[in-house]
Amino acid sequence: MTRTLAQIEPRRGRRSGTAARLLAAWTGCLLAIACQEPPEPEVVLRPVRYELVSPSEQARLRTFAGVAKAGLESDLSFRVAGTVEQVPVVVGQRVGRGQMLARLDTTDYELKVQEALAGLAQAQAAARNAEADYERVRGLYESNNASRRELDGARANSESSRALVQAAEKRIEQARRQLSYCTLRAPVDGTVASKNVEVNENVQAGQKLFLLTAGAEIEVEVALPEAVISGVELGQPVEVVFDAVPGRRFTAAVTEAGGAAVGTATTFPVTVRLTEPNPGVRSGMAAEVGFRFGGEGDDDRLIVPAVAVGEDRDGRFVYVLEDVRDGRGAVRRTPVTTGELSADGLEILSGLRGGEHVVTAGVRRLTNGERVLVREGA
Repeated sequence: MTRTLAQIEPRRGRRSGTAARLLAAWTGCLLAIACQEPPEPEVVLRPVRYELVSPSEQARLRTFAGVAKAGLESDLSFRVAGTVEQVPVVVGQRVGRGQMLARLDTTDYELKVQEALAGLAQAQAAARNAEADYERVRGLYESNNASRRELDGARANSESSRALVQAAEKRIEQARRQLSYCTLRAPVDGTVASKNVEVNENVQAGQKLFLLTAGAEIEVEVALPEAVISGVELGQPVEVVFDAVPGRRFTAAVTEAGGAAVGTATTFPVTVRLTEPNPGVRSGMAAEVGFRFGGEGDDDRLIVPAVAVGEDRDGRFVYVLEDVRDGRGAVRRTPVTTGELSADGLEILSGLRGGEHVVTAGVRRLTNGERVLVREGA
């Protein structure tokens, strides 16, 4: 059956209208989607851990190297120059007080004694002559046969001669003392720790030849830096360990604390003395002396984990947590001055105070003022 053109056209019109309506609806949807604002991206907070800063109640133990020495050490030398004639002692030998350690050739000094004796004899002869002349002039003066000026001159000459005799006697005493100085003797009972002279050597006055150690009390000398010297007091107890005496810790006390730096290293000399003698400890042994600084009530000493401290070109710093609510907070960069590193952590000398919270994990990725997720604990 054949359709007429009039029957076909209405169907086409209905299809075209439906398509137009669908197209208009689709276009409207696209326009609506295009006009909506994009959603803000969700802010991801970086999680961190923190710890509470509190003063340490434990004392700081600092160890310094030192050298043991006897309670009395004497550097011995001749008081005159000369050639060494005898050295009857050896290193390590025990000597008694007054025992001879060395002797110089005494020939030159014996000649000086003889010369002084000759000078005394000459002065005494001149004095006798002047005294006799004075007695003669005085007799003449009493008989009016000499003037007052002659009497005064004779008396002055007599007195001058007596003064010359006294000077000659002093020269003899000095020469004999010089002769006695040719023998070097031990001032006290002790041990010859070192000997720096041999027979036939020429030595100078004051040249150190022997080191004599005496006394049962052993001392240890250490050098402390300026950062800790203010914490050292006389009588302060310390612990001493010697490598040569393993397994033993000796108690000691500070006997001397340097009030001024010595050398170019800005260190202060400190001497400690062992409270009990030990035959195994000898002068010259290497030692380690442990000092304890601070302790209970030392409010200025704060300890934080070493990982909490960062460092860049501006110096060392930590991040302090602030405005913590509902597991979230902000970090503030705080410059700090650090002290010693110990097993407990890193000492903070300035920049922090007790009661603050410092970040202990994620420090390197934080920025000042950043909001973070808070997790307690190390």
